[in-house]
Amino acid sequence: MIRYIRRAAGLCLVLLVALLVNAARVMLFQADALDANPANRRPAIARWGQPRGEIVVDGRPVTGTRDSGQQLRYERTYTQGPLYAPVTGYASQTYGTAHLEHAEDAILSGTDPMLAPLPFWNDIGRGRQPGGDAVTTIRASMQEAAYRGLGGKRGAVAAIEPSSGRILALVSSPSYDPGVLSGTGKEVEDAWRRLNSSPNQPMLNRAIRQTYPPGSAFKIVTAAAALDAGVVTNPDAPTGTPDPFILPGTRQVLPNEVTGCANASLAYAIQWSCNTVMAGLGVKVGLAGMVEAAERFGFGDTGLRVPSWVARSNFDRDMSDDQLALSSIGQFNTRATPLQMAMVAAAVANNGEIAHPYLVERTTTSGGTTVNRTGRRSYRQAMRPSTATQLQRLMVRAVEEGTGTNAAIPGATVGGKTGTAQHGLGNTGTPYAWFIAWAQAADAAQPAVAVAVVIEDAEASRTDISGGGSAAPIAKAVMEAALRAPAPVS
Repeated sequence: MIRYIRRAAGLCLVLLVALLVNAARVMLFQADALDANPANRRPAIARWGQPRGEIVVDGRPVTGTRDSGQQLRYERTYTQGPLYAPVTGYASQTYGTAHLEHAEDAILSGTDPMLAPLPFWNDIGRGRQPGGDAVTTIRASMQEAAYRGLGGKRGAVAAIEPSSGRILALVSSPSYDPGVLSGTGKEVEDAWRRLNSSPNQPMLNRAIRQTYPPGSAFKIVTAAAALDAGVVTNPDAPTGTPDPFILPGTRQVLPNEVTGCANASLAYAIQWSCNTVMAGLGVKVGLAGMVEAAERFGFGDTGLRVPSWVARSNFDRDMSDDQLALSSIGQFNTRATPLQMAMVAAAVANNGEIAHPYLVERTTTSGGTTVNRTGRRSYRQAMRPSTATQLQRLMVRAVEEGTGTNAAIPGATVGGKTGTAQHGLGNTGTPYAWFIAWAQAADAAQPAVAVAVVIEDAEASRTDISGGGSAAPIAKAVMEAALRAPAPVS
């Protein structure tokens, strides 16, 4: 009898060990695969089983939560959704996340280990903490000024603080309400199809995900290259550039929109936007010099994160001289995001250095304890400080007496550069209107803001759209908001 009991006990022990081994195998080796299995609803139920943390602008959340009462219980809501969509993105139970909702998902969803009270707490308990918050660098007044200025026209605005890299405004137009994508069901699917099939592309974040030919706004990069390379030693001296200017190796004449560009100085060329002078200077700097200069500003960078990823701005590395001439005035294959062009203006304002742009000031627990704070870090030295000082003067002159007068702000120092970029087959498309600028209060030690505005208004007449006429007033409104804004709430 004892023998049978021992056999039964041994068998039970073997079965128990087998059970424990199998459980360990599942937990240690198959857990990730089971979690990722589309048939497994438990991760989604857990993910949406508690409210997400908030995205905060100027001390106030621009996101919220609605209790749906469904299996996926909590849905994301958005305050002034279209205004902040380029910043927040969406958090959808059906389509996932985008922009800050994606980049800071671990904090917002409560899965970031930094939110746990002890190391490995989440791994041991296989749970999650209450969602933390992402406090942005966005200034509400500037965001609103940019959004109002675009007025629904296709385009974008990016504004940054030159000394720190804080992104102060990020607007894309036309926009959309991310809240329509938050839940599940036919209404959400219909909204997704409608938004993605719209010819106006409201879900495209034009401020950081779309590149445009920058046109004459790029002439600031060419001017910096010419000054740094010693091709120009005196900005007020004649450059020896003829008008008409024949593109090298061709019979094509490069036109100017203004008079007086023959043998004009660099100062005059920036003030009145002479194509011939800037194209000629780009050729004199040479392909290698222009590529190096553009890359110092950030062109060609595929790894820029703010923390959302930013589309790569382009300046070709292999061109003939005629293509280089056109590229030096922001045409041919040269393309840039609005954020990239705001960085160009910021480099001039910040004595040649570009601070790494960023959108999240800090992340916190649900109780407000700081988890991580973004520190200032240098991105690139785009030009020599002496070159930046000379370009500051030239850009101020362009606003005070040149093509950028619509951006002038009484009592403040404003430097700017207009741009009208041709595009389309045979340059028959409606030109894009650009304006890049920076502004400094009279009693301030350094500029408060650098801004880039682009408008791609397909309804405008070719003769009615220009950087100075269409984009400069929007930049002015954003800069005015920056100059009168109180200290940020963080």
